[in-house]
Amino acid sequence: MDRRVVLFLCLVLVTSQSGAAEAFQESLRWMKRMETATIEQEPISFVELIRGLERRLLEARFEGHNLTLQTSIIQTLAFKLGCDFAGLSLNSATLEPVSQAQAQHAMQFPAELTREACRTRPRELRLICIYFFTAHFFQNDINASLLNDYVLGAQLGHEHVNNLSEPINISFWHNQSLEGYTVNCVFWKEGASKQHWGVWSPEGCRTEQPSPTQVLCRCNHLSYFAVLMQLSPVPVPAGLLAPLTYISLVGCSISVMASLLTILLHCHARKKNDSITHIHMNLHASVLLLNVTFLLSSALAMPSVPGSACMVLAAVLHYALLSCLTWMAIEGFNLYLLLVRVYNIYIRRYVFKLCAVGWGVPAFLVLLLLAVKSSAYGRHVIPLSDSQRNGTGLQNVSICWVRSPEVHSILVMGYGGLTSLFNLVVLAWALRALHKLKARKKVPGTRACRDTVTVLGLTVLLGTSWALAFFSFGVFLLPQLFLFTIFNSLYGFFLFLWFCFQKCRSEAEVEAEMEAFSSSQTQ
Repeated sequence: MDRRVVLFLCLVLVTSQSGAAEAFQESLRWMKRMETATIEQEPISFVELIRGLERRLLEARFEGHNLTLQTSIIQTLAFKLGCDFAGLSLNSATLEPVSQAQAQHAMQFPAELTREACRTRPRELRLICIYFFTAHFFQNDINASLLNDYVLGAQLGHEHVNNLSEPINISFWHNQSLEGYTVNCVFWKEGASKQHWGVWSPEGCRTEQPSPTQVLCRCNHLSYFAVLMQLSPVPVPAGLLAPLTYISLVGCSISVMASLLTILLHCHARKKNDSITHIHMNLHASVLLLNVTFLLSSALAMPSVPGSACMVLAAVLHYALLSCLTWMAIEGFNLYLLLVRVYNIYIRRYVFKLCAVGWGVPAFLVLLLLAVKSSAYGRHVIPLSDSQRNGTGLQNVSICWVRSPEVHSILVMGYGGLTSLFNLVVLAWALRALHKLKARKKVPGTRACRDTVTVLGLTVLLGTSWALAFFSFGVFLLPQLFLFTIFNSLYGFFLFLWFCFQKCRSEAEVEAEMEAFSSSQTQ
């Protein structure tokens, strides 16, 4: 009888071991199938492959407290956790490398990870980590590469872990310095794209760079994580962040008050206004909108703010900038008509048509971009360089702005470049006409001084200071940063001064000058 019991127990033990081996062998076979799918391009959805692997790892039986499986491009780990979980640190240095060229990576889980699940029903939990050393399963339309092509994921059973007070730390290392690149920690947001099964999103993650070769992601939830890497222009020196931020906040606040005061004074006057005054007021309104949205862009770029709110504000900020640039071009166009026309030209519903262009064209471009590629808007990371530490050692700064390099090149720099070029040509034409007028007549000293103020006013009115954006390189970078920030943050205030100067001049004198300008073109 004793022998029968012993044989029965041995049979049960062998059966359970073979069952456990078969369970994790099934997971390994599924990983190899996923690897084959990347080579042979099998017609199977990526979400089905990944969900199948997650399900097999959660159901796998194994002895001990952990299980490790790997192929040439996938590495998986499974852990048995109890409600007395005190935290877990994983480092690739302690794991068997998938390849000799594998870069280092690490994940650190806080003790808070199991707290919510154990509060509802104390039980044994299963933590699985899936490391993909390829970006094949996470394709989307963002024009950026993944650092090392690594995607590191983690899941706690069937629980949804989010809003952790103590973040999960995910570290990525690179074999070269990342200085000169914009890096951004992101997670895979499933169901947020119509073309793919998800998109990369920075929500709930904070990006830090403890060293030039390391990126540290601090995220408050579990998911699949990666680091988006883009070539960036010359990074902003970290020591200049505080003064540039202070200048921007003060300058934009002054411009907001000045633009509001100008619009209120205009409304209070209640005089019959010509087209020139209407154009000026629309320019003031666009500058007011631009400054207000810019002041809000940093606050809404915080990780605690939903990504959709940041995306909307980024689109509004882009619209405000395009509107401001368009109204600057309209100012130049209207000045051109005043300079070249000999007889009064009547354009039916002139102001209405200008408003349709000044407000309608930017709205069409932004709405079209939102419909085609809404991911172009969101949290934009401004890289900082720390020369004392020989790397980007400080945390980068984020604002709600255009994220796509192509959109930024075409609809920001390109649009602004065409506007600046057109207005510079018009300004040169106006200065030439003014010079010809002074050459024909002897100009008193007071009149010469007034003409100088007029030239400066036209320079401000046409927004020529925005052309400084094209000098952010080499030895021009440092002065360009300060000059661009000072002049353009105070642009609304300078327009207010021009408005006051115009009000101080008599209407008769303005009409006389315009007639002189027009007559000078006929000779």
